[in-house]
Amino acid sequence: MRLAEDKGLDLVMMAGASKPPVCRLLNYGKFKYDALKKEKEIKKSQKIVETKEVHLSMTINEHDIAYRVTSAVKFLQNGDKVKVALRMKGREQAYANKGVEIVKEFAGRLSEYGSLDKEPEKVGRNIFAIVNPKKN
Repeated sequence: MRLAEDKGLDLVMMAGASKPPVCRLLNYGKFKYDALKKEKEIKKSQKIVETKEVHLSMTINEHDIAYRVTSAVKFLQNGDKVKVALRMKGREQAYANKGVEIVKEFAGRLSEYGSLDKEPEKVGRNIFAIVNPKKN
C-alpha cells in the first residue's frame, strides 16, 4: 500500500480468490474507463434480434399471402424473427384446423429463409407460429 501511495496509484485486487491474492498498482479511474469502453464496443457489435409480426386471416387471397411472404422474407434476411398471427372471427373459430393449415403453408413458403421455431398453436381466437431466420 505504501508503494501505491508513493507512486500516486491505486492498489487494486484483481483475483481475491486465488492464493495468494493478485493485486496490481494502477490508476483505477483509467482502468474503469477502459473497461466501460470495452463493454460499449462489445454491445455495439451485438445484433439485437427483434420479432416482427405478420397478420393473416382465414379468407386471405393468394396475392395477399404472396405480399406477406415477401415482407416476411425481408424480415428474415435482416435477421429478425417473424411471428405469424392468424385471427379468427365468429364462425371461423369452428374451423381452427383450417387456420393451422394456412399458417403451416405460410411457414412452408418461408422455409428457404427460416425454420419454424414454434409449431402453430391456437391461443383463444388466434393462431400463432414463430419462424427463426437461418444462420448464414
